Amino acid sequence: MKTYRTIFIALLILGIILPTTLFGNGSNPIKKKKQPNVVFFLVDDLGWKDVSYAGSPLYETPNIDAAAKRGVIFTQAYAAHPRCVPSRYAMITGKYPARIQCPGPGEGALKDEERTMAEPFKEAGYTTFFAGKWHLSSAESYPDTQGFDYNYGGGHAGAPKSYFYPYNTQTSGKGNGHEKDILNLDDVEAGKYLSDHLTDKTVSFIQNHKDTPFFIYLAHYGVHTPFEAKEEKVKAYQKKVKDLYGDEEVPEVSHENWTGDTKLRQDNPVYAGMIESIDESFGRVMAELEAQGIADNTIIVFTSDHGGLSNRGNGRRLATSNLPLRAGKGHNYEGGIKVPMFVTWANGIKPGNSNTLVTGTDYFPTLLDLCGLPPEESAHLDGVSFAPSLLKGKTQNTDRPVFWHSPVPRPTSTGDQSNTSVRLGDFKLLDFYEFNKVELYNLADDPEEQNNLSDSMPEKRDELITIINNWRTEVVAYMGKPNKVDKKKKGKKKKDIQ
Repeated sequence: MKTYRTIFIALLILGIILPTTLFGNGSNPIKKKKQPNVVFFLVDDLGWKDVSYAGSPLYETPNIDAAAKRGVIFTQAYAAHPRCVPSRYAMITGKYPARIQCPGPGEGALKDEERTMAEPFKEAGYTTFFAGKWHLSSAESYPDTQGFDYNYGGGHAGAPKSYFYPYNTQTSGKGNGHEKDILNLDDVEAGKYLSDHLTDKTVSFIQNHKDTPFFIYLAHYGVHTPFEAKEEKVKAYQKKVKDLYGDEEVPEVSHENWTGDTKLRQDNPVYAGMIESIDESFGRVMAELEAQGIADNTIIVFTSDHGGLSNRGNGRRLATSNLPLRAGKGHNYEGGIKVPMFVTWANGIKPGNSNTLVTGTDYFPTLLDLCGLPPEESAHLDGVSFAPSLLKGKTQNTDRPVFWHSPVPRPTSTGDQSNTSVRLGDFKLLDFYEFNKVELYNLADDPEEQNNLSDSMPEKRDELITIINNWRTEVVAYMGKPNKVDKKKKGKKKKDIQ
């Protein structure tokens, strides 16, 4: 009996001492599970159909395609605005840009006191890295003052003057002078391609930080204008364009009064070469994650800041075609706001497609959610986590209104006009408030937005107009000032501006 009592006491002592020894008072295991890394891969001006997995006949994106197949492809993914600065504001803050009157008086005025996506990651022990296009700078606000430990390329600039170093000096096309700052990228010789340079910085960062959790925000300047690609790629795509279209007599653009000229086909070999360089960048980042043995524990988000440059109100050269979606960059039609988007995470999600409606404000709360960090509702006011769509395969946001507000049109540039738009379920309404013109579409039946239902469905029209009016009041939306083109058209009959 004494022997059994001795054994029992010994086991009891071991039960107390061993957990304390191995786990540091039982709360912090020595070998606790490592937090997932995050790579947010953002492309500038990339249209929803500018990747081959979405059906492009011209562009070649094998690395992006392969990753998309391993992740969840979101078929209803949107930018929060059809232009760069407002869209990027929404992604980094989780708020609609209309809340700071952007576009408008608040454009580019991201304040240091504003909470960004990077800050909670940095506070949680992540090393945070930014490379590429920032374009959100007030007088003081740069990536390194907004939660990023590293900043390569982020400053005031919205585009390079040249993709071949020196990036601030124009080497082709009309115009002269220098672009605004593209910071911390002066460590290469003349001729270095910008997309490659940003990738070099990112790969080096991964190599040096593979053993601790990191948050990467790689925001490429490509494929924004100027159109500049490597010579060998341009030659290859010139041949491919000829092989695709031959002597086919398809006009470059159609001429629409309301949305300007629309590009009808993907046939720009320089733009195609730029996209291929972006795909190579993506492939190199993925390969480095694999080489370091951390790919499976890294969340990858791939997306664009808005639709492709396909429409114009002047004679500018166009980049791409978003057909069959209507219009492109600058417009709140589907071609201007729908974007390619997928998420991969081998350790956390299963491949597939999702119909969940996602907009630019949603990335902030979703990445916090996926990484086990607490939500920050006071920061990402307009964001909704779509983590349940990734982790459980749920379809979300079927009854959530999503808004786009464009009070500063560019009718003589991209051909758009002032409007506020909302999507609720399958229905989308565009309120061209300066013209007292409303368009209503059922996107499930009419994704090309050709059949205006505003007269035949007055109850749905009025419901959505009320939602828009209430939202504009809530966010104190800037309504803009009529421009000369608008004033001329105001007196025209509705049929003249269809």
